[in-house]
Amino acid sequence: RSSVRVLCGSNWSLVLQGQWMLEFYAPWCPACQQIEATWESFAKESERLGITVGKVDVTQEPGLSGRFFVTTLPTIYHANDGVFRRYRGSRTLEDLQGYILERKWEAVEPVAGWKSPSSIMMHGMAGLFHFSGWIRQIHNYLTGTLGLHVWMSYAIFVLATLLIGLFLGL
Repeated sequence: RSSVRVLCGSNWSLVLQGQWMLEFYAPWCPACQQIEATWESFAKESERLGITVGKVDVTQEPGLSGRFFVTTLPTIYHANDGVFRRYRGSRTLEDLQGYILERKWEAVEPVAGWKSPSSIMMHGMAGLFHFSGWIRQIHNYLTGTLGLHVWMSYAIFVLATLLIGLFLGL
């Protein structure tokens, strides 16, 4: 059984309390696959280190990856009582443990308040990522299930955008 806590849109706020190390990954990502065993070992040491180790699958949680503005994989964050810092160090077990034990995170500049995952701005960003996933599902339905040509799907989205703009303009 894994010691890594799996986080999703409904329980991500757990990282706002206590000390966490959080990895954003994708199952298809080679770099993420390389760090997987190290991350599990790191999680097994979490009780001794006084932290909780978590992970987020960006393919399953686009809103959460948007909230943290994840643009590269794997991305690792340190959180201490709602203050977030991006971890940019080596991905060896020794360096991850040293980051916590030697409190190296204190020397790292925290994420700016407006870019913090708990801010209103990033809440909106999470919504945009959810919306883009919804649009992708509609496109896949139109092209895959209904068998429409890709350009026909695009034309439907263009028409919908124009009609929504016209309606909002009125």
